[in-house]
Amino acid sequence: MKKVDAVVIGAGIQGAGIAQALAAAGYSVTVLEQTAVAAATSQASSKLIHGGLRYLETAQFSLVRKSLKERNRLVRNAPELVKIVPFYIPVYRHSKRKAWQIFIGLSLYALLGGLGRQTRFKRLSKASYKDLDISNDGLRAVYQYQDAQTDDRQLTQAVMASAIELGAELLCPAQFISAVSTDAEVSLKYRLKDKECSITSQVLINAAGPWVNHVLDNITPPMSGLNIELIQGIHLVLDVPAFNGIYYVEAPQDGRAVFVMPWKGKCLIGTTETLHQGRPKETQPAKSEIDYLLNVFAHYFPDKPAKVLELMSGLRVLPANKTGEHRSAFHRPRDTILHRTAGNVLSVYGGKLTAYRNMAEEVVRSVAEDLPPAVAKADTRTIKLHKVDDSFFSHGV
Repeated sequence: MKKVDAVVIGAGIQGAGIAQALAAAGYSVTVLEQTAVAAATSQASSKLIHGGLRYLETAQFSLVRKSLKERNRLVRNAPELVKIVPFYIPVYRHSKRKAWQIFIGLSLYALLGGLGRQTRFKRLSKASYKDLDISNDGLRAVYQYQDAQTDDRQLTQAVMASAIELGAELLCPAQFISAVSTDAEVSLKYRLKDKECSITSQVLINAAGPWVNHVLDNITPPMSGLNIELIQGIHLVLDVPAFNGIYYVEAPQDGRAVFVMPWKGKCLIGTTETLHQGRPKETQPAKSEIDYLLNVFAHYFPDKPAKVLELMSGLRVLPANKTGEHRSAFHRPRDTILHRTAGNVLSVYGGKLTAYRNMAEEVVRSVAEDLPPAVAKADTRTIKLHKVDDSFFSHGV
């Protein structure tokens, strides 16, 4: 039976990042992916590499600071994939967030970002409103700041390719069947191209995203997962020529933050937050979600008729509301939760695209005591990432 230091289940951005970090630290690692690299939520995000300005409202300062630091690192290390772009925040007569609140928020955002060049912001002059794509009716103020945008699928593929170049093995399509955890090792069974296979490892990293608790259900001895909810978020690609920048607007229905951004020559708008109660693979945009986003677009861009060209939907893993609580998805923590269900099994809950590398390094530190001595090959803080073609993974098995 094949033996490795670590097995990672899932090749979304979190699993790819963990595989890269483990391989860079000198460990042997095998990744089991049931469909394809970035096949689920990691290709259905908001395509943003950002600190999370809106998370300041829920006092998630540590997450914002960490994410801004990782954003800057990605801009340096992946210039083909991560680009700084202008963001515009319009403030209208009836906006929930007033101009002074936006100013304070952006000032704190800049402070948490280290007050560097990429944290600068400004209030646009009224004379410049005519150059914006957005409606001027009732417009009181517009702030411009900077964050970054990426192709989430390509970024995940680049991280996975980096892991492979460092020695990681990708098995795909490989469906996890079961595992037995003992004090000494974890023995796994998986199906690879209709053949049942086995592998043992010192540690098992469960980075299966929405399937995280499903994996735990198939490990012996029984292991309890965290109480979570799957929150669906959708995006629409609209038949509207791309804007020159990203608009950060309030949904008039409920004040939620919605982004309208350029995407492959068209406009992309998202996201929603709807409780998903089916199986993870059954995620599907609901008509109510589509109408919600189309209404937001029509409200701010009334002279730009929009036709839906493409629908995207993904699932966030968030802590479930505690008994008696009624917090909306927006008000729940968005940082990653690492859950040790046994000495050699670690499950990853949630996480942000921007902060994947930092999370992966935290995973390596958490399991290092369970792994043999190793000689590091690279430092993920400085590894350069490059676009790869889909054919790169055709030989991943």
